[in-house]
Amino acid sequence: VEKGVARGKVSKEKGEELLARIKPTTNYEDLKDVDMIIEAVFEDPDVKADVIKKTEAVIRKDVIFASNTSTLPITGLAKNSVRPDQFIGVHFFSPVDKMPLVEIIPGEKSGDKALAMALDYVGLIKKTPIVVKDTRGFYTNRVVPPYLNEAMLMVKEGISPALIENASKMLGMPVGPLALVDETSLELGKRVMEATKKELGPDYKPSGVEDLFEVMVDKLGRKGRKSGGGFYDYPADGKKTLWKGIADYFPPAKVQPSAEEVKERILYAQLIPAAQCYADGIVPDPQSADLGAIFGWGFAPWTGGPMSHIDTIGVEAFVRKAESLAQKYGARFNPPQKFRDMAAKKETLYKAA
Repeated sequence: VEKGVARGKVSKEKGEELLARIKPTTNYEDLKDVDMIIEAVFEDPDVKADVIKKTEAVIRKDVIFASNTSTLPITGLAKNSVRPDQFIGVHFFSPVDKMPLVEIIPGEKSGDKALAMALDYVGLIKKTPIVVKDTRGFYTNRVVPPYLNEAMLMVKEGISPALIENASKMLGMPVGPLALVDETSLELGKRVMEATKKELGPDYKPSGVEDLFEVMVDKLGRKGRKSGGGFYDYPADGKKTLWKGIADYFPPAKVQPSAEEVKERILYAQLIPAAQCYADGIVPDPQSADLGAIFGWGFAPWTGGPMSHIDTIGVEAFVRKAESLAQKYGARFNPPQKFRDMAAKKETLYKAA
């Protein structure tokens, strides 16, 4: 609001009126007359469980409880609720004032009223909703981490951070992946990774960047933009710049890849998990996958979204390139079986009108 007033987008009077509606409090009793709760404490199931129980002890019986969790399954969180039919996921994206997408995630016991109210609320605040399947990470956070991890793996390999960021922008991404890691917080990424490892146990598959998180977060305290520095420095009197000290911990490779090679890794690190989400039914249709990608994390808009891009180049070409990348960089680039089958049948994702 203050930025809007400073830039002349909001009048001073309107800004004051909006801010006057906000009532900061640490007293749960102040929630007794609300119509809807949106919980946004950090990604710890125990902390969320405590907040759910303390909140439900004071709110009316008809209130909808929405969690803004970015990764934790809603059905599991709803087990802490005495009214699971009124419990639902409503996941916003950072920075909230700029990103238009909201993922709505019904749990196994979420009722029609919870879904309808969540959709109405998102519409009222002029955001764009997609309804996705309840699974760890939902849609966007099953795609974004592999994309960001690929960028961090390249840092570990000694690929120039400037090359990584510029190649991403050449693709049409609004910001580079390392800037996005800073924006969302390395500390949060590490916490989510640890929570996932704890939840999955022996089924957890290492991402390959665990040691990078330890260096950046634990050893150096470079936790991201909010803490003053991550992959970038954020001087108070100027624009952010890539942190030069990264080379002391991850030395530059003598031979750097071409921008085209980096672009391919960045692109397919998003296409493959997005395709897997569609294959697994986490998103109901190609349209939702495309909408979620562009509005959720800024996937290159010129492509129309990951599913549209796959259709544009052809499913067969997508599968061939993915298999080529898998041979060079590892199994994480293997295309989903559904897309292999589609390629064999020469099928498309979007049907011709």
